[in-house]
Amino acid sequence: MAAAPDPVRQRRALVARWAAAGKRLGYALMLLAMVIFVAGLLTTFSEAVAAAVITCLIAGSLILAPAIILAYATKAAERADRERGL
Repeated sequence: MAAAPDPVRQRRALVARWAAAGKRLGYALMLLAMVIFVAGLLTTFSEAVAAAVITCLIAGSLILAPAIILAYATKAAERADRERGL
């Protein structure tokens, strides 16, 4: 007889997937901010370039910070479960 899937582990896996997606998006926004900044330095650094860089940095930070925390939390919870033999 197969054991029923653990709802806590299923939810933790879902949170881990969302955290991974958030980290990818956050780091991509940081990279985009750097690319825009360098492109602005090589051409004309206008107010629009500055606004785009600032927007990418703020959005990336708002997405990346919680994603990193959730990723560490899910890894720590899995490690704690393994140590307890669950």
